[in-house]
Amino acid sequence: MLLGSQLRRLREARGITREAAGYSIRASESKISRMELGRVSFKTRDVEDLLTLYGITDEQERNSLLSLAREANVAGWWHSYSDVLPSWFPTYVGLEGAASLIRAYEVQFIHGLLQTEAYARAVVRRGMKGASEADVEKRVALRLERQKYLADHGGPEFHVVLDEASLRRPYGDREVMRGQLQHLIEISERPNIRLQVMPFGFGGHSGESGAFTILSFTESDLTDVVYLEQLTSALYLDKREDVTQYEKALKELQQDSPGPDESRDLLRGLLQLS
Repeated sequence: MLLGSQLRRLREARGITREAAGYSIRASESKISRMELGRVSFKTRDVEDLLTLYGITDEQERNSLLSLAREANVAGWWHSYSDVLPSWFPTYVGLEGAASLIRAYEVQFIHGLLQTEAYARAVVRRGMKGASEADVEKRVALRLERQKYLADHGGPEFHVVLDEASLRRPYGDREVMRGQLQHLIEISERPNIRLQVMPFGFGGHSGESGAFTILSFTESDLTDVVYLEQLTSALYLDKREDVTQYEKALKELQQDSPGPDESRDLLRGLLQLS
């Protein structure tokens, strides 16, 4: 994505159309679009030709961008789990791992970054009916691996609003749910995590469209991305007008929900009732 955004910036600065850029590397306009969005791999020769077309002759700048192209083609650690993941999800894992700020709203489940191992196993088994136990365990292992980024020094900020429905919908037995609630209480104390609960008592709210995640990055060339998961695919929205609408919805959810301290009290109350 970082390389693609820089190539787009260079192309636009020269006033070159995507069609003309595609012609220069024997590709279509849509191929250039996918490259600039970071949705396809990069051939070194193509990047070299585009840099020449865009008038980039400085060797240091060329080498820096070509180095990015080589890095972009290296498979991430999560690719070893690709056999048990839907085709659209590895892209999300890569974006999540690169994000400096993750903002989310969840209504059906506890967010994957906050799930205990037992709860995650119950969720995966429900979603992968008929899968082998080995595949279930591999998916759970990936979920736990993703969570390590939150615990790492310098890990991302994570702001999440959980609908009360996600806390009351049981996955696993009573002990699994008690363990999950206790984990949420403890993990919400971490300085990089802001956890709020949208209670049933509030009524209708701005999250009526369902769960979503907003990913933000430190690199100024990278736009925010909204991730929307569907039954058979996922959407990655990066147009500013789309992102703004979801940021507005999340801000309203945060304003309308009890703060982190009050939300922890709500979690403690649910734990006592479970």
